[in-house]
Amino acid sequence: MPLLARSVQTPLHIDVRRGAVADLGRILADGRISAGGDVAVVVGPGQGERIAELIRPSLRAADVYTTVGGTLDAAMELADKLRSRAYDAVVGIGGGKTVDTTKYAATRWALPMVSVATSLANDGIASPVASLVNDGIKGSYGSHIPLAVIVDLDFVENGPERINRSGIGDVISNISALADWELARQVRGEPVDGLAASLARMGAEAVLTMPGDMNDDAFVTVLAEALISSGLAMAVCGSSRPASGGCHEIMHATDTLFPGTGSHGELAGLGALFCTFLREDMTRFAQMSACLARHGLPRTPSDVGLTGDQFVDVVAFAPRTRPDRYTILEHLAMSTDEIRRKLADYDRAVTHP
Repeated sequence: MPLLARSVQTPLHIDVRRGAVADLGRILADGRISAGGDVAVVVGPGQGERIAELIRPSLRAADVYTTVGGTLDAAMELADKLRSRAYDAVVGIGGGKTVDTTKYAATRWALPMVSVATSLANDGIASPVASLVNDGIKGSYGSHIPLAVIVDLDFVENGPERINRSGIGDVISNISALADWELARQVRGEPVDGLAASLARMGAEAVLTMPGDMNDDAFVTVLAEALISSGLAMAVCGSSRPASGGCHEIMHATDTLFPGTGSHGELAGLGALFCTFLREDMTRFAQMSACLARHGLPRTPSDVGLTGDQFVDVVAFAPRTRPDRYTILEHLAMSTDEIRRKLADYDRAVTHP
């Protein structure tokens, strides 16, 4: 008998709205995650005290931990603290570093994890992947998908604008990643998961054409839902393939060669635009370039402080960051001279459309 359906692991609860952090106790109880609020709450150093004050009335039994986040060592340190007693769940509240650190630490002890995002920097808020730095190199580590995903628009509104805007670059990079996936199917016969591709594509297309900006609740809600959808796409196919192609190879290469150059989303958006240019898909290139420009995101290496020669080094190094992945970069297998010529053409296309 043929398999007529498949089971898909998704969060039990998704909530994007204002006031979510203050309402966390009720959300956990209504979602049957923790009736008595017996949870570990993990916050980052930035807004930690404010968050702790907001949640205390509804989560009196909670223990609050602060983490600097972002590294494998920090995640392991947090995991050790979570062994102090039994918890119904672990709640990570903050930006990408805090959420990813909490996600990995909870996975170490098979604890349910709730992701509460106070910024929209990337799609890690709902993905089964934790991006952490180990020995100076950022890597992707598998983790359980969050049991619930909550985005508090009040905190997003008051957070650093540059960090929130970078999520736009991460979302629209899905368009490039999906094109790379299709290329791998055509050239190498790599299977493409249609459901995962649809989830990744819908959010990207919505953000690409959505009017408004980060000051508009409607736009921010669409962006948050697109990031969540992108995370679910990765959970569906069991890898980051629907949201990570040559765009993210360029991002990881930049992090390795020139750390601190730009944020995850900024570099992913720049990488996606460059890879789209390499595919000679000028219609998509124009759409993506206009979207990045409209939201003040980087489009050229100089926008993130890289020289042309440095970006050439990045593109040449990029395939080494994901040796098992086939993208436009592997397909073209360009020499440094070829990359340099392509970059000159790319800069002209961006600055003189």
